[in-house]
Amino acid sequence: MGNFEGFLKEGRTLPETARPEDRLKNYHEFYLPHDESLTTRQASRCMDCGVPFCHNGCPLGNFIPDFNDAVYHKQWDKALDILLSTNNFPEFTGRICPAPCEGSCVLGINNPPVTIEHIEKSIIEKGFELGLIVANPPKERNKEKVAVVGSGPAGLAAADQLNKAGYHVTVFERDEKPGGLLRFGIPDFKLEKTIVERRISVMEQEGVSFRTSCHVGIDITGEELMSSYDAILLAGGSTIPRDLQQVPGRDLKGVHFAMDFLTQQNRRVSGLPVKTEEISAKDKHVIVIGGGDTGSDCIGTSNRHGARSVVQFEVLAKPPQQRGTLNPWPEWPLVLRTSSSHEEGCERYWSILTKSFSGNESGQVTSLQTIEVEWKDGRPVEIPGSEKTWPCDLALLAIGFLHPQKEGLLSQLGVELDPRGNVLTNQDYHTSVRNVFSAGDMRRGQSLVVWAISEGREAAKAIDEHLMQEGKSILPSKHSSNYWVG
Repeated sequence: MGNFEGFLKEGRTLPETARPEDRLKNYHEFYLPHDESLTTRQASRCMDCGVPFCHNGCPLGNFIPDFNDAVYHKQWDKALDILLSTNNFPEFTGRICPAPCEGSCVLGINNPPVTIEHIEKSIIEKGFELGLIVANPPKERNKEKVAVVGSGPAGLAAADQLNKAGYHVTVFERDEKPGGLLRFGIPDFKLEKTIVERRISVMEQEGVSFRTSCHVGIDITGEELMSSYDAILLAGGSTIPRDLQQVPGRDLKGVHFAMDFLTQQNRRVSGLPVKTEEISAKDKHVIVIGGGDTGSDCIGTSNRHGARSVVQFEVLAKPPQQRGTLNPWPEWPLVLRTSSSHEEGCERYWSILTKSFSGNESGQVTSLQTIEVEWKDGRPVEIPGSEKTWPCDLALLAIGFLHPQKEGLLSQLGVELDPRGNVLTNQDYHTSVRNVFSAGDMRRGQSLVVWAISEGREAAKAIDEHLMQEGKSILPSKHSSNYWVG
C-alpha cells in the first residue's frame, strides 16, 4: 500500500478533456496533457485490500493493487512488468474498457472508486515513452504452425501468446489492415489508429505474420487451412447485426446498421477507400436506435459530421443515478452513464419502441414512429396514446449482434454451433473439429474487448497444451498458479 492515507486525502480525479465544441473539429483523442503527479496521487488511493475484489471484476485478473503501489513509488518498469503479465494490450483496455474492475473496487462502496483504467493507460504509455516496450522475439521456435483467423483483440492476444511460446503464427484478416474491431469499429476519438499500428509493428518485429486482404472461406478454404496448419483458432467475432426486419419501412434508404456507418468513417480518417454506399450525417436529423457503446459512438461521429440534430432511443427503462438494492456492490453497477459523445450533444430517450419508418416518393426515410413502453415481468408493454412521430433523415441501428457469419469458413469446417449460433467449444476452447479452437465474440457472443483479450490468452494456452506432447504449457493462465510471471 503506497500511502496509508491516500484514499482519505485524495479524491477521484481524471485528466481534463478538450471542450466538446473543440472536440467536434477533429477525430483525435481529446484528453489533455497532464502531470505525472496526477497519476501517482490517484494510485495512492488504492487501499491494497485484504481481499482485492478488483481482481475478480477484471476478466484478465490484473494485479491492480500491485501495479498501483509501483506507480505510487514511480517504479514504472515494475508497474509495467506487473501489468503486462496479465494484459497483452493495456493501451487498448486503458482507453476503451468500461472498467468492470472499478465497479468492484472496495473503495467504491462509499466513495468514487480508484481510477484504475487511467492508471493502466498511464503505465503502458510511460513504458513506450521510456523505451521499455521493445520487440522480444522468442529465443527458440517450435516446428508447429498455428493459424489465427481474425485480427481483433481476441485474435491478436492469442497470436501474441502463441508467438511467445515459440509457434509460427499467421493471423488472417479479410480487411487490408489488421486490427478488426479496434481499427474499423471503434472511432478514432476513442482509440487513434496509430495506437493499433504501434502494437502491430511490435508483434511483426517479434515474428507474428499478418496476411491481410484474405477472406478465409473464400480466398483460402477451410480445407486448405486445415492441411497447412497444426492448429486453427477461430476469432472472427460476432459480425451479424441484430435487425428490425419486422418493422415497416426498414428497407427505406437512410436506415443503416451502426457498424456500417462507423466503419466508413474510420476508413476515411485512415485514408482507406470506402467500399460501400456513402453514409453521411451532415445536415440530417439523425436517430440512433440503441443505448449502448456502439450507439454512443454513432452520436459522436454524427456530431462530427455536422448533423442537424441527434436523438438516441433505448427500449429499456432509464437506469437510476445510483445502485439499486437489487444491484449491490461488487456487482457491475447498473446506473445511468453519460459518455463523452453524449456531452457533445444529444437528446436521449428511454422506454421507446420503434414501430415504423416512413419515407418520401424516392424511397428516402423522412420520419420514424415510436410508442412508449413500460416493463412488466421483463417484457415491454406498449402505452396507448404515447405514439409519436420524429423527423429522421438517417436512422442508425445499434442494437447489438447475433452471432458470427456461418456461411463460408464455419460451414466448410463443419464446427458445431450453440443454440445462439455461436461456435460451440468445450472448456478448453476446442471446437467439435480436431485441431480447431475458437475464442472471443465468435465463441461467447458479443462482449467487451477485455473479455476478448482474456479469451484469446486462455485459448492460446489451450492450443499450446494440445500441441505439446506432454500436454503442458509454458503460458500463464488466470486459473493456475503460473499466472503470475511478473
